Amino acid sequence: MNANNRTRLAALAAGAALLLSLSLAPAAFARPEPQPPSIPSSSYGPDCSLERIGTQYVRCDNLTGHDVPAPSWIHEQGAAD
Repeated sequence: MNANNRTRLAALAAGAALLLSLSLAPAAFARPEPQPPSIPSSSYGPDCSLERIGTQYVRCDNLTGHDVPAPSWIHEQGAAD
């Protein structure tokens, strides 16, 4: 192997190492997002079951679910049974 090939191989290895280190950098700074404080289910009382209004989860008069759409099999609040 001549000096020219060694130089190319060293440059290729350095470039690969640089790309690898740059691709791993964002993961090193990742942090979980803070969650809002949760309300214990016992604070709702016995008459507050999980229901929905449209596609929003609701328990008593509090919207819950963080904008996750409620499925249609969840009882709709105010709907006739």
